[in-house]
Amino acid sequence: MKYHDLLNIRNIDLIGNTEPHVNSLRLFFERRKVSVTSEILELGDTSFEAKPLVTNNQLPIIQIDFEDYISYSITNESFTTWKEYENFEGNAFRIYSNSHFLDYVKAHTFASEDYPGPFKHFGMSCVDHVINVVSSSNPIITEVKREQR
Repeated sequence: MKYHDLLNIRNIDLIGNTEPHVNSLRLFFERRKVSVTSEILELGDTSFEAKPLVTNNQLPIIQIDFEDYISYSITNESFTTWKEYENFEGNAFRIYSNSHFLDYVKAHTFASEDYPGPFKHFGMSCVDHVINVVSSSNPIITEVKREQR
């Protein structure tokens, strides 16, 4: 499976991350689905009915491995903004052609087309987190079978 195969997925949640080797990154995601039951949510004096996103236990966990990276960030989704300036393809999993994170990497590192070579901005917009990874190599995607309980 390739990262491009993930671009149509809509609802994901980050469930773990680690650096298995120096300057490598491993991320774990589970897919979410809209619940069949509604909940009443209250926001100030207003209440409304909503169907929450719940874990889809029927689908495997998605593991994404970056053998190397230039930079990455994990941000609390509540503190992120979206600007029209940014261009990407995909939904929850994204590939950016223009972004503030790419601008940050270009301004704060000496990474270039010459060294380490051409690089991409891979984004993951999750239920509670936003992950940005800039790497000169494409990630390795693995589906991990869930443990049966």
